[in-house]
Amino acid sequence: MILKLLPMKRSSMKILLFLTLLLVSGCSILGSSRDIPEVKPVEVVTVVKKAPTYHPPLPNQIDPVPVEWTVLNPELMQEYLDDLNEGNAPTNAWYALTTKGYENLSTNMAEVKRYLRQVLSILKYYRELDNQETEANE
Repeated sequence: MILKLLPMKRSSMKILLFLTLLLVSGCSILGSSRDIPEVKPVEVVTVVKKAPTYHPPLPNQIDPVPVEWTVLNPELMQEYLDDLNEGNAPTNAWYALTTKGYENLSTNMAEVKRYLRQVLSILKYYRELDNQETEANE
């Protein structure tokens, strides 16, 4: 009886193996060309955008501290020397400029003003240029 079951088991194993292969392969055995999707080429577009220009804020305005100027002429100097001899002179340190030194100081201050005007005009130019580019892009 055992001998009779062996051939039957072999045939059922073959059928089981065939069904498993059929199940795993699915419909790929039949094959169909219409199932393959059409591939379209990829279009690459490069857009060049200029980075926004950084405009630093303008510095705070200058608030000058008042300076007290005292011009020492011979009369005031003599008065100071008399007070100094009496012991009543204030303990001020006096600075003096020659005429040429004052002219040099004045020239230097004029150069500072000129430099500031030029820097501000350059800054204004670039801000207007950036505004024009922004309006053109919009």
